[in-house]
Amino acid sequence: MSRVWAIRGLHVLLFFAILFGVEGARLAWLQLGFGGAHTMSGSLIQSAVLQRSDGLLLDTGRGQIRDRNGRLITGVSVQSLAAFPDDGMMRGRKEDVERLASSLGVKAEELDSWLTELREPEVWKEAHSTRALHLSDEQIGIAESAKLLGVAVLPFRNRYPADFTPIHAIGYVSQHPERVRKIYEKQISSHHMDVTNTIGGSGLEKSMDRLIQGIAPTTVIQITDATRRPLEGLGLRMAAPVNPHFPLQVTTTLDLDFQHVVEKAMNKYGISKGAAVVLDTQNADIMAMVSLPRLNPYHIGAENTDERNRALIAAPPGSIFKTVTLAAALESGVTTWDEVFHCDGHYGKYGLKCWREEGHGALTLEEAFAESCNVVFAELAERMDPAWIQITGERLGLGRLVGWSTERFTDGKPLRLLGEEQAGSIFLDRTSAQDGGVRTGTGIGQRDVRVTPLQAANMIVSILHNGKVYAPRLVKNIRYADGGLMTSLSVQGAESNYGQIKPRTAALLRKGMQAVVHKGTASKALEGTAWPLAGKSGTAELAGKQKARNDQWFIGYGPAKGQPRYAIAVLIEDQPAGLRNRAASVFGEIMDGLYQLEQQALTAAARAGER
Repeated sequence: MSRVWAIRGLHVLLFFAILFGVEGARLAWLQLGFGGAHTMSGSLIQSAVLQRSDGLLLDTGRGQIRDRNGRLITGVSVQSLAAFPDDGMMRGRKEDVERLASSLGVKAEELDSWLTELREPEVWKEAHSTRALHLSDEQIGIAESAKLLGVAVLPFRNRYPADFTPIHAIGYVSQHPERVRKIYEKQISSHHMDVTNTIGGSGLEKSMDRLIQGIAPTTVIQITDATRRPLEGLGLRMAAPVNPHFPLQVTTTLDLDFQHVVEKAMNKYGISKGAAVVLDTQNADIMAMVSLPRLNPYHIGAENTDERNRALIAAPPGSIFKTVTLAAALESGVTTWDEVFHCDGHYGKYGLKCWREEGHGALTLEEAFAESCNVVFAELAERMDPAWIQITGERLGLGRLVGWSTERFTDGKPLRLLGEEQAGSIFLDRTSAQDGGVRTGTGIGQRDVRVTPLQAANMIVSILHNGKVYAPRLVKNIRYADGGLMTSLSVQGAESNYGQIKPRTAALLRKGMQAVVHKGTASKALEGTAWPLAGKSGTAELAGKQKARNDQWFIGYGPAKGQPRYAIAVLIEDQPAGLRNRAASVFGEIMDGLYQLEQQALTAAARAGER
């Protein structure tokens, strides 16, 4: 009996299995679109695409970079005009398109063409730029009232703001699949990154890329039906990371007001190629760093632009290197501060001449430095073993990398903030240094000597600290998005393997730099400045294809009385030979600008105290 019931149960189960199998086959048939006209929507595959979506990237999630006062240098959010593809459908009324186009300052045909030709979501860009246009309140109102199909006002994060000049020290980002694949192979394999992700191309964007990549982007999706019309009640869906710690916030040592002062000074004197650096004399923090030609982070390689940071590129220093020669001569004992020399305009060998054809006559070592006498400094260089010049240069931070770095950062990996920094050079090699012509040329900052503007400004800081060399810092700390401190980058020293110059030598160098401004080569250019200043001018003759061209330098500090606060290096490149050295004038203009900033701060503080 039990066997009969078992057989009947098996038959029932078999019947249901066949029934479900037939229905499953029928459903598959319909989903594949073979159901014919009698089906409700032609096929279930059409029903499956009733909800389609197009995604627009609003924010990559990349960490933000700020100046020392917390002002954003990157990652500024704007209200943008976003549009999704229309798939040939009407956007809306012609008059609404015309009204929106008029508010954007373009012809209706241009806006209509952009909307019609979209193949993927985009935002409306500024003229001649890839930066999203920041809509005004009036433009937002017009865009929203137009109610055009697939058009919306959305927050979009421009990487680089429009209200100040892009900074070479910050750098740029771009798509570089090969570099992404090489550096982030593990992240790509685990699907945490894609080869299309942007990556830092220079500056802090590059050196800190692994730390500020972010955890996820913010995107917006438009939900549509099969005819591409937005679904009622769904509209736009935004997807964003919810981790309160990200994106990271990088606080730099830069001051945007200082940057503007330097840019303004360079622009006033028509400088188109060169660099200027402002360091805090207390610890060599980089407060401003300007490089020309300018950087266009949205169009690398564009005409009249240059992505290279010339503040970190080593160039012939000319007579500013006499600061090193003077220090080496004093340290080696081949001269004294009171020695008297004679210059008749010619050194007598190696074809070396003084810049003053008639010569300087009798002059002391201090006067020789103030007047930048080539004959005296050639003689000093030839008196010394070349090792003294090499060692003294290194003691003052030249011929080596000095920017802030560590072998083990918070993530356990090395970090060098100024990745493009060049070490420069003093002598090409030991053999050539023994040649008298090479040695005398080196003594006046020619031959194979190469110095970066950063090194030159940092040398001034070292002299103000009696020979102690600091490692210029560009980043102060990194914070989480919620304000919590992730890590601080402490001030570092950058002592040479040979130690440092003597405090007395540093004091005499400061005395010599004051003489340069009071009675030497910079006395006219820096007459009447707001602060008393000190420094050293230099003109470097360019060899090779650039004959009859010079680089012009000035390095110095201010105020020269009391507590100096700023060390500055100015380099003007590729100038016609014989043209007056304008670097000292630019230096003075920058110092006056910084003086004005300090006065404004004091006035603001006084008014705040009165309240």
